[in-house]
Amino acid sequence: MTLTHDTPVQFLRGVGPRRAEAFARIGVRTVEDLLYHTPHRYVDATSVTPIAKLVVGQEVTVVGRVVSTGVLPTRRRLRIFRAILKDASGVVECAWPGQAFLERTITRGQLLLVTGPVKYFHGRQVVPREQIVLEEAADAADAADAADPGVASGVVIPVYPATEGLSHRVVRRILAENLDAMLASVDDVLPHATRSTAGVLPLRDALEQLHRPSPVVPSGSAGSAGSAGSAGSAGSAGTAGTAETAESGRRRLAFDELFDLQLVVARARHLATHARRGAEFEPKRTLTTALKEHLPFELTAGQKQAIRDLIADMTSPRRMHRLLMGDVGAGKTVVALFAMLLAAENDYQAVLMAPTELLAEQHAATLQRLMAPLGLVPDLLIGRLANGEKQRVRERIASGESAIIVGTHALIEEKTAFHRLGLVVIDEQHRFGVEQRAALIEKGEAPEVLLLSATPIPRTLALTLYGDLDISELKDKPPGRTPVKTGVRSSRSRARVWAFLREACAGGRQAYVVYPVIDESEQLDLKAATLMAEELKKTLAPATVGLVHGRLKGDERDRVMRQFRDGDIQVLVATTVIEVGIDVPNASIMVIEHPDRFGLAQLHQLRGRVGRGAEESHCVLLTDNPRAAERLKEFARTNDGFVIAELDLKERGMGELAGSRQSGGLTLRYTDFERDGDLVRVAQQEARALLAKDPSLSSREHVALRRRIERRYERGVELFRVG
Repeated sequence: MTLTHDTPVQFLRGVGPRRAEAFARIGVRTVEDLLYHTPHRYVDATSVTPIAKLVVGQEVTVVGRVVSTGVLPTRRRLRIFRAILKDASGVVECAWPGQAFLERTITRGQLLLVTGPVKYFHGRQVVPREQIVLEEAADAADAADAADPGVASGVVIPVYPATEGLSHRVVRRILAENLDAMLASVDDVLPHATRSTAGVLPLRDALEQLHRPSPVVPSGSAGSAGSAGSAGSAGSAGTAGTAETAESGRRRLAFDELFDLQLVVARARHLATHARRGAEFEPKRTLTTALKEHLPFELTAGQKQAIRDLIADMTSPRRMHRLLMGDVGAGKTVVALFAMLLAAENDYQAVLMAPTELLAEQHAATLQRLMAPLGLVPDLLIGRLANGEKQRVRERIASGESAIIVGTHALIEEKTAFHRLGLVVIDEQHRFGVEQRAALIEKGEAPEVLLLSATPIPRTLALTLYGDLDISELKDKPPGRTPVKTGVRSSRSRARVWAFLREACAGGRQAYVVYPVIDESEQLDLKAATLMAEELKKTLAPATVGLVHGRLKGDERDRVMRQFRDGDIQVLVATTVIEVGIDVPNASIMVIEHPDRFGLAQLHQLRGRVGRGAEESHCVLLTDNPRAAERLKEFARTNDGFVIAELDLKERGMGELAGSRQSGGLTLRYTDFERDGDLVRVAQQEARALLAKDPSLSSREHVALRRRIERRYERGVELFRVG
């Protein structure tokens, strides 16, 4: 039988209907699925230490058959699980103190790999740090001999993700028996020139390297651990011995998924910027020059460059589709105002949509202050306006009397119509759904689009997540902003922290106190916002204390935050609802309890609520978690959001970060952003160049590539249907 990429796995040797059902549970239905079901670790048999050669004090990897198991109670009530392993050279005891539950998963007859130190306790004993069941006892009965063929012959053993009814051994055996025939079905659709530029392997070679890597034993590796990370995740490639071959295979698969994704976003970019011409603008330099002359501060170098980027986009024949990233307080609003005034001086309307009414009010106040010397006043359209006022604002917008408009979701309501919408600015764009953004953009005839984000993103990740956008970055803070002093303290310092906060409030300052949860829970030993708000009213008296959290109704939450903004509340106890909040320059202290429960980027967003005035500001992280201390100290050492974004990416991995933005898209299973930054850049460059020649991938040499994208990427069919 000749295999193709879509041949069901059921028809492979050794599978059948029952195992095909088990494969389906882990997303493997076709030959192509199985080829991409790559090992998540490897065992290099050349680095496995024979039991007879174990030496006390060494860190070793041992593979042996389990010949007996048991649980040993001790006088200290600590139950120790023990297993005796046997290989061709001898036997050794393995001991897992306090892990009696392993009796349910490690059983007699299994082939087990263990990694850990050799200790002396009534003889040699291995105390495993980790273990892998390489073969179940039932599988051994089917094998030609009791030992794993990989171990017996000294080759690299791939360890695959498994499931009930499909052990590591079974998956490995099925792939070993069918791999050559499956590889013959592989069609490498990546253009040869692109593969050469990226410096990656042909696809068949890459897949073979991942499923059948060669042992490469570095000098001095004898007795070293034979386990490793994943070949299909950010943990990536194999043991020290197999890293070279498995890594080269992983990089090819990583490039493929990045290239496919970049083709999709480049196609989206083409449709957004070229398919319909945007509004026509000329740099008339009336309002924009007047704004520059009347600004009460000097623009930073980053702001000047971003303004040049926007003006170049808006005066070009193609439509602007740009993301402006800047740290909290980097001055994104004034940059956006230059673009809005360029629209206004060309007789177009410009609109700024914010995710909350408070943020919209803040933007409107900022724009009004900056535009006052120009004789312009922005219109504000938000839900809480009285019906009569809302109607009057809508009439001014519809007639064209309003040139600069700020608002919230009220802007996308059916009742709101624009006279001549030329520019759409969306703040904190990730807080709006795609449909909401599209609804506002569709209020005009292909208006220019500027997205703002106060969440700095590492460059390589930004190129992947926002490859359909041009990107401008604001990395320098406006003059006059003082860095926030950040300190990590234990609960023993809590009394001193509250005394410091009381003293600051007595001196007229304001503060935030942030908690990770709203209410107490028996499952989580965490201080909660609601309970601590009541306690802090007594502790911090006579300072006034308010409370906001996500379960409050929007009107109530806004009321409390306005009281804080206006100075009626001195200490605001909150959850992360203040992450994107209001500008309160008088707030100079933030205390975050249980900071280890937050990501570093989220901590930075929270910290950005203070340090917005001229007063020296402080952020205090209160934790008793010693494991979190180092990462929090690293966070405390910098106020640079882009540096923190890199730390956050390194800590959390790309899966969680990309997953939140790539909903419905291509899952990046093989990409490791820490190592694959070069591949991201090449993928974007090559994708854009390819689509410049063949925008819909309809030519004969690209049709197979297009089919792969449509098969693997949900938006592929939709985006490549046109043209």
